[in-house]
Amino acid sequence: MDIFLCVTMMTKTLQKKSAQVFLFCLLLQTVYGNTAIASMNPKRITTAQQDSTTVKQLLKKQYNTDSIYIGATLNFRQLGTAVARKFLEEFTYSTPENCAKQTIVHPSPDKWNWKPLEAYLAFAEKNNITLRIHGPISPQASKWAKTDTRTKEELLQNLEEYFTALCLKINDNPNVKWMDVVNETITRQGEWFREKPGTDKWENPWEQMGHDFAGIPLYILKAFEIAQIHAPKKSLVYNHHGGMEKKMWERVKSTILYLKLKGYRVDGLGWQAHLRSDKPLALDKKSLAYFSELVDWAHQNDLDFHVTEIDYKIWDGKATEKALESQANAYANILKILLSKRKTGVVTYNTWGMVDGVGPHKDKKLFIFDEQLNPKPAVFALRNTLQFPEQKVVLER
Repeated sequence: MDIFLCVTMMTKTLQKKSAQVFLFCLLLQTVYGNTAIASMNPKRITTAQQDSTTVKQLLKKQYNTDSIYIGATLNFRQLGTAVARKFLEEFTYSTPENCAKQTIVHPSPDKWNWKPLEAYLAFAEKNNITLRIHGPISPQASKWAKTDTRTKEELLQNLEEYFTALCLKINDNPNVKWMDVVNETITRQGEWFREKPGTDKWENPWEQMGHDFAGIPLYILKAFEIAQIHAPKKSLVYNHHGGMEKKMWERVKSTILYLKLKGYRVDGLGWQAHLRSDKPLALDKKSLAYFSELVDWAHQNDLDFHVTEIDYKIWDGKATEKALESQANAYANILKILLSKRKTGVVTYNTWGMVDGVGPHKDKKLFIFDEQLNPKPAVFALRNTLQFPEQKVVLER
């Protein structure tokens, strides 16, 4: 209940109708909660939407910037373009899209390519951008690694060469604060993500390296071992995909606790948060409640919590007023929950792109700026959430 609003209304009508106003406010809270009060105040919402104050300005003005980071991903090909300039207007935190991954850096034993990552690191240094490096041991593996005839020994050697070199590359870089160590390790059904025949599928070739006596894949242990030795200055993140499937997250949590018990350093838990309109997770009360509990669990176990790749696909590609409103609410709801946890631990929020019309899902209108770099309702929703973090989430089911 917005007590200030209620008291103001009561004061204006103290002589005649104070009791009626008080009861009216209580009725609104009972039926709708705080969100109803905010929605009844169009001036407040309109002011926030018209305000050109950027995300980075709001963070600097209102928040402890050591505990909350908000940013966006760029493709290295966007550096030096209008997209990068728009990014610099809005954010001071970023994640390189693909240029640190094994597929780019060390796709096979005889190939190395550091140029894209080095360009991104230079961009961050020039503009004082904080980075999370996204080059995890994961299904984002090269066709060489996915080849069915590949042996365990060959995979281990390739993993060790690549990930050791990546850790050494970034460990002394002052702009890099975090690095993803593994990603997409477990299916939505709670099983280890494994290899598949061929080289053209979404698969995890590293799992066939084997498991330890407790059933934990060796590649996960090896990745954290390498990071702990060769990237001691960086915060190490266990990143993951999916929705709010309980079986999946319970296995993720038990794996992290096992790693810590074995003496491996795990500093953060990440969730990709790839959202879509036909599965409105971020507009669903039950799913958001589980997400909130997941952030709490991370902080209780001395882990930062990272929303690492958030986007929202409009599945039919029709950017109607209603579709854009739902998209904006979804983006904002996740941020609202993170902001509510900022006093119990570090939280970060990174969108998996800036502008519509690019990438493999370019027809889904999934990002926060349109093709002409105009801000979509999602931009205003994020700014509004930062200005008024006490707002309740907006639910559609």
